[in-house]
Amino acid sequence: MTKNASTRPIPTRFPEERILMGPGPSPVPQRVLSALAAPTLGHLDPQYLAIMDETCAMLRQVFQTANALTFPVSGTGMAGMECVATNLVERGDEVLVCINGVFGTRMKDVFERCGAVVHVLEATWGEGFTNEQVAAALAIHPHSKVVGIVHAETSTGWHQPLEGLAEIVHGHGALLAVDAVTSLGGHELRVDEWGIDAIYSGTQKCLSCPPGLSPVSFGARALARMDQRKSKPQSWYLDVSMLRKYYTGGGGGGRVYHHTAPINMTYALREALAIVLEEGLAARIARHTAMHQRLRQGLEELGLTYIPSRSLHSLNCIRIPDGVDDAAIRTALLRDYGIEIGAGLGVMAGKAWRIGLMGHGATIRNVDLVLTALRKLLHK
Repeated sequence: MTKNASTRPIPTRFPEERILMGPGPSPVPQRVLSALAAPTLGHLDPQYLAIMDETCAMLRQVFQTANALTFPVSGTGMAGMECVATNLVERGDEVLVCINGVFGTRMKDVFERCGAVVHVLEATWGEGFTNEQVAAALAIHPHSKVVGIVHAETSTGWHQPLEGLAEIVHGHGALLAVDAVTSLGGHELRVDEWGIDAIYSGTQKCLSCPPGLSPVSFGARALARMDQRKSKPQSWYLDVSMLRKYYTGGGGGGRVYHHTAPINMTYALREALAIVLEEGLAARIARHTAMHQRLRQGLEELGLTYIPSRSLHSLNCIRIPDGVDDAAIRTALLRDYGIEIGAGLGVMAGKAWRIGLMGHGATIRNVDLVLTALRKLLHK
């Protein structure tokens, strides 16, 4: 007698494969999974250092930057956020954070934990900020040393424009720090051209690599600020003054051991970046755009609407229709179709679905499959 799907034991040794269409992680190509299984080396082995250097060089291409200090922090995207915050501010420094969702709120929390005095520029969840609004906030808080903003607000699907913002921020003597966790490798992102001073991302979104590393990049202004610190960063593990000696050999004397790097995850990231560059950044961004448009058209034909007025292509935040059971639909998608989509976060809990089209998962097959499944479930 066959057990009901809801009563079957959950497999733990060999998990069932899912079609990952939530806010992350995204599907991982077999090439990347195979790279994880390569022989583990020592973190100072010349072979590994060559792989790491190649990985950092590839990251510079994807970030579109010449920043020498571009490397993968050992940890997920939140480690990147903490790395940026703990190195750019000292206790008592003033910071301006733009909040229009969960991750702007989290950025405020992280800066405060570093001892900063945080001023807030707020927008309605699902909306964003104009350069004029940021300029006005800096006029009110002229001693702000950092402006933090989220390029891709994963909780709402808002896609924040960044062009021209750095000129305003630099004009007030501040640094521009950007959260690009859900945009790197899937959206236009020009670190040098846009004047971004510090930026962090995650491997598990548009790069289609398992979670575990957080690519970061620090520009010349950020490094100068760090060199002028009067106190050590509160985090030893994320202290860039030491990490840079390992990743770049900066400061003379060659590379200096800091911590045991996640060797096999570096292999995986290197392979994921190779896939990105083989496709080409422009082609990859165009693919994400096309899949977003295909999904959007299908959702709107089902009577579903988007919450943000300027939507990410990698993360689609959809308003749940009145009378529809949020959890029941997501449970049926997972149980009957093996599709994972995300629930709403914060004030959007129970009000939104978040459908990810990231990296390896941004395909016609996945778009049409989730549309077919939603059509049948909503019809019921």
